[in-house]
Amino acid sequence: MLASIAIVGRPNVGKSTLFNRLIGERLSITDETPGLTRDRIYSTAEWLGRKFNVIDTGGIDFEDAPFMHEIKHQTEIAMDEADVIVFLVDGNTGITEADTYIAKMLYKANKTVLLAVNKIDDHSKIDTLYEFYALGLGDPFPISSIHGIGIGDLLDEVVKSLPEKIEDSYEEDRIKLCLIGRPNVGKSSLNNALLGEERVIVSEIEGTTRDSIDSLFEREGQKYVVIDTAGLRKRGKVYENAEKYSVLRAMSAIERSDICLVLVDAEQGVVEQDKKIAGYALEANKGIIFIINKWDLIERETNTMNHWEDIIRAEFQFLTYAPIVFLSAKTQMRMHTLFPIIEEVFKYYTRRVPTSVLNEVMSDAFQMNPPKTHQGGVLKLYYATQVSTRPPTFVLFVNDTEWMHFSYERYVKNKLREAFGFIGSPIKIILRKRD
Repeated sequence: MLASIAIVGRPNVGKSTLFNRLIGERLSITDETPGLTRDRIYSTAEWLGRKFNVIDTGGIDFEDAPFMHEIKHQTEIAMDEADVIVFLVDGNTGITEADTYIAKMLYKANKTVLLAVNKIDDHSKIDTLYEFYALGLGDPFPISSIHGIGIGDLLDEVVKSLPEKIEDSYEEDRIKLCLIGRPNVGKSSLNNALLGEERVIVSEIEGTTRDSIDSLFEREGQKYVVIDTAGLRKRGKVYENAEKYSVLRAMSAIERSDICLVLVDAEQGVVEQDKKIAGYALEANKGIIFIINKWDLIERETNTMNHWEDIIRAEFQFLTYAPIVFLSAKTQMRMHTLFPIIEEVFKYYTRRVPTSVLNEVMSDAFQMNPPKTHQGGVLKLYYATQVSTRPPTFVLFVNDTEWMHFSYERYVKNKLREAFGFIGSPIKIILRKRD
């Protein structure tokens, strides 16, 4: 489970620019208009080998401006969720009344707070730092988000201040399930069906579940924990703070799981947001099972399942290895088909392949379809070994890592699936140049 940092501050001090700098991409919109970032945006960053979540927040202000009450509440929630808070101020404008107000909020947070003074682009502005000691938050870090100046020093302190990695205390053989999907797709009903009791409130009102809930149970000697999450709704469609807060919880739940059950509504069919939600699980390298829920509510003919399988494979072309289960969580129709699939996916997600067998399969794969010239050279494989599970991760020692074309990597993964199954499980390939 990753630790988290939140970037907070009044509007237009450069929070989104800093966020983009930390995560290495332009995920957060940056603009000169104050208050453009109204909802929190989440991503992950890495520094000195340590990964952590980064939360970008809307600017806090206590003027009577649109969305200011909501933005203040968003930031309070982000501060509550974060392990370390980066308080960003503007070195050009000096301390403002809003900065002082935010500092008072942070005193109550009972968290590590790092004060970063942005827009310090050259040494002539260093003297402006002294003013910010008045905020009472320790030594300020001079940075320039836009130019990358001082970011390394700030991140050194961030990593030093993060708590040790938080590990779940569950047994190795306990299967950790995560239920993800759009609001009102039936996650709470499935959670209750899995547990065999009314543990979670089931409602027709979208977004009833606000937080993640861990529930432990056992079935036929196999131990499970199911993590129910709030529905993941398309960004920009929802302005209720509590629901935005649930997105981070859902991401955390995905991260902690072994297998994600991606629910799709059989009545509504596949929509674009379903693909994005499945993409979250894929990016987290989790086992994936598609659940076509509310199967009792549609008219079924002889080829209805085959038709649905064709739709899923066409819409989720990046997840052709994920099995599909058709059921009704509410009526428990076909629920008996789910557990064997879960156990099978978990078996492959945790599978280890003997090194000798792996090298035999890889050698045959390279001989049957030799790599073509790419980036000025031809890839040669010397040795292969599996280094970890969850997901199965393989290191290939080659002559040059630049000579592996992405299509050939896909071919290698397909050969691994042909030989060893890996149903429902992603496969991770790492290339190493042999010295």
